[in-house]
Amino acid sequence: MAQPISLEIPPHDGSVELENRLKRAQVQHGEALLAGIQVLQALHDRGVLDTLVGALGSADKVLPMVVDAAKTPEGIRAARNLLVLGKFVCSLEPELLESITLSVATALNSAIAKQPPSLWQLAKRMAARDTRRALTVTISMVEAFGKSLDRRERNIQAPRG
Repeated sequence: MAQPISLEIPPHDGSVELENRLKRAQVQHGEALLAGIQVLQALHDRGVLDTLVGALGSADKVLPMVVDAAKTPEGIRAARNLLVLGKFVCSLEPELLESITLSVATALNSAIAKQPPSLWQLAKRMAARDTRRALTVTISMVEAFGKSLDRRERNIQAPRG
């Protein structure tokens, strides 16, 4: 009578395969690994990793508080407003936004450092092309704001049915 052949498969040792993959990764992605280590070290030096560890440790306490705050009408409005502001900022050309921020900062610093101009000096500056262009933009924004308020008022007063 035939005897069965015993077949014993040794248990799979994943550590050898993992070690081989790590050795290949060192060769294939060495520069990326070094850059990642530098990023981790910088985060550690600034205490960011410690903060993250603390946040993860207290997540069971902090998360319910964040969720409760987000469920309020104010939290919902804040999230929606952030999305709208994000869309607005994304619609601007980066060069235009940079130019505006630099111009505003320069104008504010200039206005703080000097004595306020006289009304006559202000009136003379109104004739300048750049001033008229800025006034056009400002008046257009104020007009659009007024129209949106008017539409909102009409929507509130309109009977719902």
